[in-house]
Amino acid sequence: MKAESPIRTLFASVLAALALYGATSAIGAEAETAASASSCLRAGAWTWLGDETPRLTTGQGVLPRVAERDVILLGEQHDRADDHRWQLQTLAALQALRPDMVIGFEAFPRRAQPVLDRWVAGELTGAEFLQKVQWDEVWGLPAEFYQPLFEFARLNRIPMVALNVERKLIRTIASKGGDAVSDNEREGVSRPLAPPAAYVDMLFESHREHARMRGRDRADPTRADAAFRNFVDAQATWDRAMAEALAHRLTPGSGARPLVVGIIGSGHLRHGYGVAHQLRALGVTRVATLLPVAIGTSCDDIRPGLADAVFAVPAQAAARPEPPRLGVSLGESERGVHVADVSPGSLAEKSGFRAGDLIVELAGAPVSKVATVIAAIRDQPAGTWLPLRIRRDTEFLELVVRFPARG
Repeated sequence: MKAESPIRTLFASVLAALALYGATSAIGAEAETAASASSCLRAGAWTWLGDETPRLTTGQGVLPRVAERDVILLGEQHDRADDHRWQLQTLAALQALRPDMVIGFEAFPRRAQPVLDRWVAGELTGAEFLQKVQWDEVWGLPAEFYQPLFEFARLNRIPMVALNVERKLIRTIASKGGDAVSDNEREGVSRPLAPPAAYVDMLFESHREHARMRGRDRADPTRADAAFRNFVDAQATWDRAMAEALAHRLTPGSGARPLVVGIIGSGHLRHGYGVAHQLRALGVTRVATLLPVAIGTSCDDIRPGLADAVFAVPAQAAARPEPPRLGVSLGESERGVHVADVSPGSLAEKSGFRAGDLIVELAGAPVSKVATVIAAIRDQPAGTWLPLRIRRDTEFLELVVRFPARG
C-alpha cells in the first residue's frame, strides 16, 4: 500500500478543519447542554470549560468565541501524533476567521528565527529547512509530527516565530538557579513573575517523580532543596521566554493586531499557570487556551480552569513502535560525545558501554554531536547491528550494538 505524501495529508487535514468549523456536527444542538460526569468528553468533539459546568459543543461553539482574543495557546503532548493533527485543523479553522495570523513554536530556539523566515518565504525545501534549523538537535522528535504545521504556515505565508531559548540556558538555571545567570546570558529574557502556588505544587510532583526515576530515592526531595528551587526557576524562565516572544508579535498601538497562536506543550499551559501567567504579567490578558485530551481522561480532570476548551482526541488504533534505545545518557563537550551514564540491564550495558566512554565513530563515520548519535540510534532498524568506535581512557575499542528484532 502506497503511503500518502505529506502534502496530501496536509490538504486532507485542512479540509477536515473546515468541516470541523462549518459543518453540522453529529452532536447537534443537544451537545450544547451540560455534560454529565459520564459524558464530559466525546471523541471528535469539543468541551467548553468557560462555564460552571463543562458542556459538549462543536467547533462553531468554541472557535469564533476564542478567535476574538489576542493570543491563543494550543497545547500538545509532544509525541502524540493526533495532538498535532488537531493543532493543524484548529489552525486552519482559526485562520479562516482571522487571516492575519502568526504561529509561534516552542520547538525552536530564538537563533532559528532567520531560518523560519526563509522557510515561510519559500526559499527552502523541507529537507533543507530541517537541516538548517538543526531539528534533531533542537527538538529531536519525529519531524513528520510537525511538518504539516510547517507546510501550512509556508503555504499560507503565515509568519513562524521561534519561542524558545537554548537548552543550555534552562539547564544552567536548573543546575545553579536563576540568580547565578547574568542578564547578558539570559538571551534577552527578563526575570519571570513568581509562579502561582498551585503551579509550584505541580512542579514539585514532577520534580519528585524525576528524582525517583533517576534512582535518587535514598532521601525524598523536599521543597526546601536547592535543586527544587532551581527547577522552579528554570520552568518559570522557560514560560517567560515563550510569553515574551508571543507578546512581542502583538503590534503596539491602536492598529489591527494579528492573531498570535502558540504551539506549546500542555504542561506549560494547563490551568493558566505557565505561559498565560507570564503573559498576564506582560500586560497581555486576552488569552485563550485550547487543549487536546485523550478520550479516556477522567471527568474529574475536565473542569473549568483547565483551559477555555478541550478537544477529545480518540484513542490511537495502534501505538507507534518504540525506537531502539541504548539506555545511556549522553553529554557533549569539546572532546566530543561522551557517555555520562549507563542504565543497569540496558542494551548499552550488554554491549559493553561504560560511563566516561567517548564515542569517536558511528558506523565508520566520525561523530562530534549528541544529535547525530541520537538520530542514528532512533533510525536504526530493528534486528540490525550498529558498530561504534569508542575511546576509554587511552584505549580505543570497537563495540557492536545488536538491536533486537521487534516482537
